[in-house]
Amino acid sequence: MTLARRPMLRGGLSLGALTLLAGCDLSDHDSVQRVLARFSQWNDKVQAAIFGRSRLAPEFPDAMAVKDFRYNAWYGPEKAPRLNSADYRLQLAGRIDNKRPWTIDDLYALPQVSQVTRHVCVEGWSMIGKWSGTPLRSFLERIGADTTARYVGFECADGYYEGIDMPTALHPQTLMAFRLSDEILPQKYGYPFKIRIPTKLGFKNPKFVTAIYVTDKQPRGYWTDRGYNWFSGI
Repeated sequence: MTLARRPMLRGGLSLGALTLLAGCDLSDHDSVQRVLARFSQWNDKVQAAIFGRSRLAPEFPDAMAVKDFRYNAWYGPEKAPRLNSADYRLQLAGRIDNKRPWTIDDLYALPQVSQVTRHVCVEGWSMIGKWSGTPLRSFLERIGADTTARYVGFECADGYYEGIDMPTALHPQTLMAFRLSDEILPQKYGYPFKIRIPTKLGFKNPKFVTAIYVTDKQPRGYWTDRGYNWFSGI
């Protein structure tokens, strides 16, 4: 991800349209941002209203999965966190009955499924990959998460943070992805696991996850705090 994404996203509404809709001088930065924020909130509500468990992202044959998947972050791969498998513990918080930390061995022992789905980046590119891991829904049920809560949030080792609505968390294609192309998830792609959500834009798929929490308060999002839509479904 790059900071160049922010103007691209905000460019979705033309300056002329903003002038008509906002009735304001576009040199008034705060007024423009307030209008954009209202449109973003409206867009989030519309996307959430049409989202459902029966709406699946397309899946593809294994042969279409790219082996050399594109690296994507706001920093270079040499700066990706290097988490020690012996020391790693996934922390749990919020509306969860069993908050014991999980080791990597605990996580990798969970039942796993695979999917070949398309990653869609807000920068304009997409790529098909094969991801394997545990459905997030299964994990939430195993730890006694309150699935009547509204949101699930994530904290990551690289300082990233993200959140999703509970229906997305329970969607059958939302994975805790432990493998890419049938191999343990490489360090630069988010080891020990990332959240793979093919029904969302790429920036809603956090990597290097170190904490999961369940809450009724909408979690912040790293790029949402920088102007992106929160729901960001595709």
